[in-house]
Amino acid sequence: MSKPSILVLGGVGFIGRNLIVHLVENSLASKIRVVDKVLPQTAWLTERQTKAFAGVEFVQGNLTNAASTANAFDNAGASFDFVINLAAETKYGQTEKIYEEKVLSLSVCVAKEAAKRGVKRFIEVSTAQVYSSDKDASTETDKLNPWTTIAQYKLKAEEAIKGIAGLNYVIVRPAIVYGTGDLLGLTPRLIIGAVYKSLNEQMKLLWTEKLRLNTVHVDDVARALFYLTDHGNSGEIYNLADKGDTSQDTVSTILDQIFGIKHSYAGSIQSNLAKLNMKNITEDVNESHMDPWSKLLKADGIENTPLSPYLDQELLYNNNTTVDGSKIEKLGFSYTQPQLTKDALKNVVDEYVKLGLFPKSIL
Repeated sequence: MSKPSILVLGGVGFIGRNLIVHLVENSLASKIRVVDKVLPQTAWLTERQTKAFAGVEFVQGNLTNAASTANAFDNAGASFDFVINLAAETKYGQTEKIYEEKVLSLSVCVAKEAAKRGVKRFIEVSTAQVYSSDKDASTETDKLNPWTTIAQYKLKAEEAIKGIAGLNYVIVRPAIVYGTGDLLGLTPRLIIGAVYKSLNEQMKLLWTEKLRLNTVHVDDVARALFYLTDHGNSGEIYNLADKGDTSQDTVSTILDQIFGIKHSYAGSIQSNLAKLNMKNITEDVNESHMDPWSKLLKADGIENTPLSPYLDQELLYNNNTTVDGSKIEKLGFSYTQPQLTKDALKNVVDEYVKLGLFPKSIL
C-alpha cells in the first residue's frame, strides 16, 4: 500500500511540530508539506524536531488569505491525500475580531480549499472547551457551551465545516494538551511552580482540588491525528483525553514533587468572592508571578524566551475541562500515555532547559 501525501497547516506550532516528528520518524508519508506563518528556524524547535523538519517541505503562508491558501495546497497538479488543520490563533485574551479572522475564517478558507481539491480527508483540530464546564465527563454528543472566546469561534468553525459540500472531514476536540513544546497548556503552571520555589512560599490556588483539568499528551494527539486519516467515518467528532481524569490537585501535587514546594486552595467561598473582582485579581496574580520570573531568567542569563507564567482571566474561573476520550478507542486506537506523570511534566522542563529557555538553577 502506497504512503499518503500529507499537508499540515499550522505545522510549526506545538501540536504540529510533534505531529511532524511522528510522521517523519515512522516514515508514514510519501510527502509532507508544512505551512505556517512562523519559520521553523525562529520557533525554538528541539534538536529532535529540527531533524524531523529537515525531512519535510516548508511553505510560509498566511492561511486567512485565499490566494495564499491556494498556493499552500498546490502539489504539482495533484491533490494531497490528507490535510490536517492545526492553524489558528491559540493565545487567550485576544479580540473577537482576531478570533473571527484567525480561527473561524481561516478554518473555513482551508476547508473549502480542501473540498475543492478533493482531498481524501480533512481533519480539523478544535478544543474540548466547547463543552459545558460542569464536572461530568463530556462525550461527543453532550451539551455544548463554549467557555472561552477561542472555543466560541472553534465551534462556529466546526458548524461551518459541516456545511461544506463534498468535504470528507473529521473533527477532534482535545482536552488540555501537554508535552514537549507546550506554551499554553500546563507549562504556565510549571513556571508558576518555579516562581514559588524561588520565593520560598506556598502556592495558593483558586477554587478547590476537585477542579478538573483533563489532559492528553501531545504524542497521543499526534498519533490520533494520523490514525484518523483512514479510520472513522466522515463527519465524526472525536474527543482526545487520557484515562487519568486529571484535576487541579493532580497537577499541583506533581509541581510540589518537581520543585519541592507546597500548595493549598482558597476554597469555593473565598474564590467566589474573588470572582466578583476577577479582572483585578487576575492582574494582581500575574503581576506577582511575572517579576520573580523575570529575576529567575536574569539570574540564569536568559534574555529571550517564549515561556511565561501569565494566565488569562478566562482560565481562572471555576470551569472544568472534563472529557471522555474513549470513542476513538472503539476504532482500535490506544493511548500510550494513560495519565499525567511527574516524569512527563519534568521532561517538558528539561527540554526547555536544554534550549536555554528555562532557568536551570531553580531545579
